[in-house]
Amino acid sequence: MAAPNPIFGILLLILSSWSLSGLDASGKWIMGAGASLVLLCWVRYTVHLGLILMITLPSKGLSVLRIRYPGLQMLRGTVALVGTFTFFTALHYLPQAEATAINFLSPLLMLAVAPWVLKEPMRISRWVAAATGFAGVLIIIRPSSGLDMVGVAWGLTTACLFAVQHIVTRKLALDDAFSTLIWGGITGSVLSAVLVPFHWQEISGILAGFDLTQWLILLSTGFWGGLGHLLQIQAYQRAPASMLAPFLYLQIVSAATLGWLVWGHFPDALTWLGIAIICSSGIVIGIIEWRRQAQH
Repeated sequence: MAAPNPIFGILLLILSSWSLSGLDASGKWIMGAGASLVLLCWVRYTVHLGLILMITLPSKGLSVLRIRYPGLQMLRGTVALVGTFTFFTALHYLPQAEATAINFLSPLLMLAVAPWVLKEPMRISRWVAAATGFAGVLIIIRPSSGLDMVGVAWGLTTACLFAVQHIVTRKLALDDAFSTLIWGGITGSVLSAVLVPFHWQEISGILAGFDLTQWLILLSTGFWGGLGHLLQIQAYQRAPASMLAPFLYLQIVSAATLGWLVWGHFPDALTWLGIAIICSSGIVIGIIEWRRQAQH
């Protein structure tokens, strides 16, 4: 554990949100340039894994690979990979800010089902927060929004998958965070590599036509993803999760900014209302959960 430094932890989390939005923007851009989903996910996880290993092995050694729950680690990595596939598919159809906002429904879904899957006490406040967050999503995807409903369906699927990932991650609390990060990278890179031979003719043709800029943006997906998760771990080592929770929603700002800078898309007023409702429900339930824990 690093020395407690809440302000520095918040700063690291904000930088993490920009890195992860950079991953999303790079993936959306490179798909627009012709990269297939299999190629994108394979490169994203392989570069991510290489970056994490280069940083952690010299300081932690092979002990960082030791885990208590290999089955759950494989499950988490598999769900994360499928979620990556569905989220990048959603980004193909949706603007980045809207896709990111829909994805923030996932922690609320996790809290809503926690009594059954995590054996936590039933809380009406959690269900109210989940219902409120979903109302915010309905405002974003309203018929007049002009959003592609195929993309919306993929976005909602991603939120459900990431809720499952959050649940499994909670069950892996005894494993080192770096170990979980590495095994997620191993699972994602191996499983996506299995798919590559079946698409190799298409992939080789795509890569042969890429110029230097396209290659760099493709490789940057793994860099931004690895960096974002490393910064998140460092943030949680310096500040309590309850303190950091409200700042997670600042990723909406980075997603909207990059969407505007790269594609010239900026959410309208009603969409921002929906985004505000989702973020507010997450922040309020976070504060309620923190106070409840403090009382015990």
